[in-house]
Amino acid sequence: MAVHSRSHGQVLISLLLGDKLNTGQIEFGLDGGLSLSNLSGLDPSGTKSGFNLGFYFDFRLKNPSWLFHTGVMVKSTMGAEDIAVYSLNNPDLDNAFSGGSVVRKLGYFNVPAMMKYKFKNNFFIEAGPMFSVMNKGGTSDEFVATIEKKDDLTYKIKTKGRYHPLDAGLIAGIGYRLFNGNGMNLAI
Repeated sequence: MAVHSRSHGQVLISLLLGDKLNTGQIEFGLDGGLSLSNLSGLDPSGTKSGFNLGFYFDFRLKNPSWLFHTGVMVKSTMGAEDIAVYSLNNPDLDNAFSGGSVVRKLGYFNVPAMMKYKFKNNFFIEAGPMFSVMNKGGTSDEFVATIEKKDDLTYKIKTKGRYHPLDAGLIAGIGYRLFNGNGMNLAI
């Protein structure tokens, strides 16, 4: 499960490309924010926080209150923290990390395909499926242990082959469009 908090901005894109990408029917912008994720079936484990970054398109439909929202989150690391340490099949490493924990990072490109409804007061709701493809090198388990309450010992292993490269789920959110509907969106 992943929860994404995001903000959109067209300022940088408009500075670089002008308004050629934004028309009356299509809006293009940056998408980024806080990502909170966890993995079901891991007990114990904690929520992993991270930052996501990408771009989006909003396509206006015949009814101006309805939009189709899509894009790509090109930097989006999901996973879990505080996972119990498992054996590395090396007695020295197993001993060094015996009191530590594991941070599992799963790197994906996420593509939402949501319907968005905009209210007259600049609030909006959105929901739909999200499809994800694992990126090339962003999947790992990082073992962490504290030595004498001051230094962290870390050991990282690649885990890409352990997980399916495709994922799908549902995503929903609410938000508010700032600056009288002509600027940034804040959403959860």
